[in-house]
Amino acid sequence: MVRVSLDGQVLAESKDTVVVEGNYYFPPSSVKKSVLSPSATSTVCSWKGNASYYDAMINGKSHKDVAWYYPATISDRAKPIENWVAFYRNKVEITA
Repeated sequence: MVRVSLDGQVLAESKDTVVVEGNYYFPPSSVKKSVLSPSATSTVCSWKGNASYYDAMINGKSHKDVAWYYPATISDRAKPIENWVAFYRNKVEITA
């Protein structure tokens, strides 16, 4: 079981994660979207595509760009993580 938390709040928890480039990607159903909101940030990966980001609101405090996902991957290699959510290790606590 892999768990992501921030300021004592669990953001995601799953036995079914995929590790890509050292990052755990969580199935969308395992992510607590009630504390996440879309961010205006976006980036591009040459083999995964355009990434969208989430901010988190925990106990009234906003945390910018704590997570990202690829809504439409551009390669077959990236398809397994399409719409799956990854979290920045330096912004959250990840326990495996």
